[in-house]
Amino acid sequence: MEPFKNLINAGTVQRAGQHLQRVWPAFDRPGFEHRAAHGLEALEFKARAMQLADALQATLPADFGDAASVLEASLAPPIPLDAHGEPAGLSEAQSELGLSGWVVWSMGEFVARQGMGDVPRALRCLHALTQRFSAEFAIRPFIQRHPEASLATIRTWVHDPSAHVRRLVSEGSRPRLPWGLRLQALVADPSPTLPLLLALQDDASAYVRRSVANHLNDIAKDHPDLVAQWVREHLPTASGQRSALLRHASRGLVKQGHAPTLAAWGLGHGLNGDAVLALTATEARVGGDIGLALRLRSRSPQPQTLVIDYVVHHVRANGGTSPKVFKGWKLELAAHGEQALGKRHNLRPVTTRTLYPGRHRIEVQVNGLVCAGADFELLP
Repeated sequence: MEPFKNLINAGTVQRAGQHLQRVWPAFDRPGFEHRAAHGLEALEFKARAMQLADALQATLPADFGDAASVLEASLAPPIPLDAHGEPAGLSEAQSELGLSGWVVWSMGEFVARQGMGDVPRALRCLHALTQRFSAEFAIRPFIQRHPEASLATIRTWVHDPSAHVRRLVSEGSRPRLPWGLRLQALVADPSPTLPLLLALQDDASAYVRRSVANHLNDIAKDHPDLVAQWVREHLPTASGQRSALLRHASRGLVKQGHAPTLAAWGLGHGLNGDAVLALTATEARVGGDIGLALRLRSRSPQPQTLVIDYVVHHVRANGGTSPKVFKGWKLELAAHGEQALGKRHNLRPVTTRTLYPGRHRIEVQVNGLVCAGADFELLP
């Protein structure tokens, strides 16, 4: 598989030079391409994007307004959306017409570096850029340093004709956007963005609604009761699309067994019945897997809606343990019914977690409440 970093490559630099010179004949294309491509192959992905931004800083007009106009003129038509409001991808014809895709990350970085002295002009440029890639990273320094001016402009975008722009309203202001600058003021107090999310949660575009769900999930990490209250308020009158959004937004809280969120979904009670968990082995090796066999028996005269996850208590380097929740099943258990469920759990290390040998415990939680558990020894 081609390394992800190669999405920004020598061809990216050449196309950028071509289209920037096309719209501004005085552009120092050789100087730009030399700076942007120098040692590019040795750089990782973000470093490549930042090097292109460095080259733009060195070669675009010193006046930010003039530079922004050059960037805007060099752009391809907006990325089209499919029938569900999802990005349909770039075509070769679009690439011939102008710049779009990953190079726009570098262009947004240039705007974030050079545009702080003229926030309205910078945000107009990001409005254009986000329709060709995404300005979710570039807009965050403006929200951090000029929150009132930035949010005032962003509020006007919630009814923008472009789904790309409406998504930027939510995605760009997420408190904990992955890869992005953390917006500590919004981590502490997310109230400035709540009206934006309210305006967008029933957006016609799935692209926008998914961002709203992820934004609410960010908020849930620091203000779980706020998101539980959001679900309580907005679920009773929800369409199918909004219900899906709220489910995605509260997924972390449901996994954690957050009682107010479970209650909002009608899952405030644990299993009325018995649960037995058996593992397929008492020992397993790092790099292998282990099977889980769960049997449920209902004692209720009514059907029970159950969300079932399992928690692996991983051994840490210091000998303690840390829990990690994994998605299991969602089902309706019939009155006085029984259900057998099975799953294989992967014990391969991932980049975010090292697996250490030792005594591990797996616990099953139903509607957030632990109801069964079993131990196994993880071998090197």
